[in-house]
Amino acid sequence: GPAEVADMSAALERLRELGHRRVVSVGFSLGGAVALRQAALAGPAERPDAMISVSGPARWWVRDTPAMRRVHWLLEQPHGRWAARLLGVRLGEEWAEVPASPIELAPLLAPTPALLVHGTDDHYFPVSDAEALHAAAGGELWLERGMRHAESATTPELVDRMARWARTAVERCAERG
Repeated sequence: GPAEVADMSAALERLRELGHRRVVSVGFSLGGAVALRQAALAGPAERPDAMISVSGPARWWVRDTPAMRRVHWLLEQPHGRWAARLLGVRLGEEWAEVPASPIELAPLLAPTPALLVHGTDDHYFPVSDAEALHAAAGGELWLERGMRHAESATTPELVDRMARWARTAVERCAERG
């Protein structure tokens, strides 16, 4: 939900309080949207030094895939909400006010270095979401051949590559001052 941006900001603030000079936010799926939205909305002192979004949506209420049609059934239909509870899925209340979507905020990411990672076989969000975010935000886009959705499809090798990207991004930030 919209308040998760505040959670991300609090985590970044705490890391800095603990003495970490450079921090990189990373989010998967909806968390990828949260990481992007937080970096775009935060003031210069509250932004991460770089941001990585993996399998994030470009917009809300996407129903482009069967998986997202099932998610929306769980969210929007009374029987779906009941079924979600039986499955142990926690659902928040409906948004009182719809927050700006990731695609609307993506242009505000600069100058924060951004990496968008998306699987070519993502069964929740189509590649076109990642391409649209990249067109709006700039940064880097990695389309991972054969990868499905988010953390369950992220390999140790991909994590290592993202870590190397993050290290390089914060080193460049340090050089710029």
